[in-house]
Amino acid sequence: MNERKELILNTIIKEHIKTASPVGSGVLVEKYKLNISPATVRNEMAALEEEGYIVQPHTSAGRVPTEKAYKLYLENLKEKNIDNKDIENILKKRDEASFKEVAKLVSQISGNTVFWAFHKNNLYYTGISNLFQQPEFSQLQLIHSISGIIDRIDEIIDEMFEDIEEGEQVLIGSENPFGNFCSTVMAKYTLDGKNGIFGIIGPMRMDYEKNISLVKQINKLISE
Repeated sequence: MNERKELILNTIIKEHIKTASPVGSGVLVEKYKLNISPATVRNEMAALEEEGYIVQPHTSAGRVPTEKAYKLYLENLKEKNIDNKDIENILKKRDEASFKEVAKLVSQISGNTVFWAFHKNNLYYTGISNLFQQPEFSQLQLIHSISGIIDRIDEIIDEMFEDIEEGEQVLIGSENPFGNFCSTVMAKYTLDGKNGIFGIIGPMRMDYEKNISLVKQINKLISE
């Protein structure tokens, strides 16, 4: 992928993460002041669509990124440290009560759902309402799908608990055990000889930069 096309794709992704709306060529040219003519932007967007990186939802004039686009975006995402002092202070205790407090805080910061499996069969989760507030999840069919996932969240985590490798990881769309319409940023850790998993579940257009930074900070503080 050439630099111009990659710039256009990354800009579409960033705009879609912010707005949840399909992105048109006019927005890219006017809002982001790209030094590219509108005709060239349209041509490059047509090529990106043909290559499976963006798709036109319904009859909208704009385009939205696909799972393939987000995977490419993550490959080139530069790490950003957003160390949160509140998280650092709470985690000094490293007990179940402080983990729950951190989960609530991270849910507020990320605007997503957060789960914490202290060990297998001992699960806490918070911020479920955040999922239902996402614009892309307002369709009736998706509401049913999300409800089904929430009903099975304990079961899903139990099933994947042993197979997840230690450390941080991002599971997008079809790789995500919580549903192919979501993404999850999570980490598995060992504390006092016991494994635990915590993670952030959100739409595929979640703010990866922020969520990856939060998960890395928590994992680092627990593992110290």
